[in-house]
Amino acid sequence: MRALTRREALTAAAAAAALPLRVLAAQTRAPAVVKGRLKQSVSRWCYSKIPMPEFCKAVKDMGLTAIDLLEEPEWAVVRDQGLICSMGYAGGGSIRDGLNVRANHDAIVKNFEEKIPRAAQMKVPNVITFFGNRRGMSDAEATTNCVDGLNRVKKIAEDAGVTICVELLNSKVDHKDYQGDRTAFGVEIVKAVNSPRVKLLYDAYHMQIMEGDLIRTIRTNKDFIAHVHTGGVPGRHELDETQEVNWRAVATALADLGFAGYMAHEFVPTRDPLTSLREAVALCDV
Repeated sequence: MRALTRREALTAAAAAAALPLRVLAAQTRAPAVVKGRLKQSVSRWCYSKIPMPEFCKAVKDMGLTAIDLLEEPEWAVVRDQGLICSMGYAGGGSIRDGLNVRANHDAIVKNFEEKIPRAAQMKVPNVITFFGNRRGMSDAEATTNCVDGLNRVKKIAEDAGVTICVELLNSKVDHKDYQGDRTAFGVEIVKAVNSPRVKLLYDAYHMQIMEGDLIRTIRTNKDFIAHVHTGGVPGRHELDETQEVNWRAVATALADLGFAGYMAHEFVPTRDPLTSLREAVALCDV
């Protein structure tokens, strides 16, 4: 066989080096969602440095159909990009000042009366609210107050076809003194309200910190959970080998249950943000 000239060898090496880059580019453009048994979304605040039009395009390219945790002015923005807001802010109080204090109810009711019908018009399926901080309040009193507050707003949600999701958060690391820090507490309240449009936002990052036992808890309480958030534990970063939750198993359990809600990624990337998001979406595409 004829020996390659130096020019031919350099040309061949350059072509070989370029091939993986072309393959990588093709893979990057290809959707991360292939099976799609589980609806996935992504929380906007974790990617706030990326301009919204650019973020919407990247999300769509991955095969996602929704972006999570948006204020009302952003609902139309994502709609115009062919996406929906999977969880909207609609004036449901704050993490600290939530449903467990009766003095907060009037404002929450007023906001929901105004914004939930607008959410329905914009095809926003869920709006968020919170249990609030304890400030020494007993669980029994908080439960009564939360049930009464949610009873005042459930018909608004039922009439609009929008689900009010009350979020479970950890009080150990991120939200000191938050009262809704256990699944059983939230389930008791949702059961008492007894509405198809009042459910829990089960943040699996927070509940891993407080309780663990994610899959069994989800299976046991599937009828009371409408939305799920992810985040690597510890640290709330990528869903990779640096953290302790088997997210593929969690996603598989949700899909096998026929979970109709969204699994929304709510982690703060430490690497290239869109690469980290794509990896999480692919991991949970079961």
